[in-house]
Amino acid sequence: MNRRGFTLVELLTVLSIIGMLLSLLIPAVQAAREAGRQVVCKNNLHQLALACDLHHTTLSVYPPGQFTGPNGKGPYGNGPNSTAWSFLARVLPYLERKDIYEHGDIPNKTLLESGVMHLTLGVLHCPSNGPAVALTDRGNLMTFPVGPTNYKGVSGSNWGMDTSFGAVPIPMNTQWPNTGANGSQDGLDDGDGMFFRSDERVRRTAAHVRDGLSNTFMLGEDLPEENVYCSWPYSNNAYGTCAIPPNFSSAGGPGDYQNRFGFRSNHPHGLHFAFAGGAVRQVKASIDLKLYRSLATIAGKEGLSLPD
Repeated sequence: MNRRGFTLVELLTVLSIIGMLLSLLIPAVQAAREAGRQVVCKNNLHQLALACDLHHTTLSVYPPGQFTGPNGKGPYGNGPNSTAWSFLARVLPYLERKDIYEHGDIPNKTLLESGVMHLTLGVLHCPSNGPAVALTDRGNLMTFPVGPTNYKGVSGSNWGMDTSFGAVPIPMNTQWPNTGANGSQDGLDDGDGMFFRSDERVRRTAAHVRDGLSNTFMLGEDLPEENVYCSWPYSNNAYGTCAIPPNFSSAGGPGDYQNRFGFRSNHPHGLHFAFAGGAVRQVKASIDLKLYRSLATIAGKEGLSLPD
């Protein structure tokens, strides 16, 4: 009885077919996984937007950031010895993390005294950005472990001046200067958007958002590895400007805040923003810069909305 096996040609043909099928299957699996990661990311932003709204409903003000003096509110010196807590820290009770808020005695203790600034929070982490780990290279917090964030408050469209080192604004070395709807270029301490690092001085409310809650960016994405000014506790690390185009990376590296204090993500095609009304939309990296900046202002009178 003759027994016939595969010839070499037949075996190679089968292997090539299997290879072709895998080449078609793997990208589909990767796309499905990324789609799942984007769902989680959008849900995180939605939860943050709802928490900010609940803070507003409860206390009649959006969660403020506190930042004054060199490197922050409190004793002069570096960030860890200040009480310069961000809006992300102030909104923790509305994210079901009242335990962290109370244990750290936020916003009364300094970041270092609190014992919580090293914590990583799942709701602040985009799964497309790899594992969430405490970092020791955060702006103004060098060598101290600090919890990063992929989500930051939108400070508006204005950029170009800096009051970090005194009461008189000094010009930045930025490629993206822009005078905002409020007539200022100081996007750090006089933003024309929903939040900025020292907005406890103005106490933003829904009444300030004259362009409409559904047409105004509240929160956006950033990548800690691309911007050292990304951490949830510290008020100098939890905000970004739309004066800088999305996904922009300067030659100056992650510490170049003058050109990297914007928004970016690892998602294909664009990044997500939560609007003040609670909706979360993907914004293409190729969005017109004028429209992008307009959506970041609370009272620019532009009357523009993100196209479908």
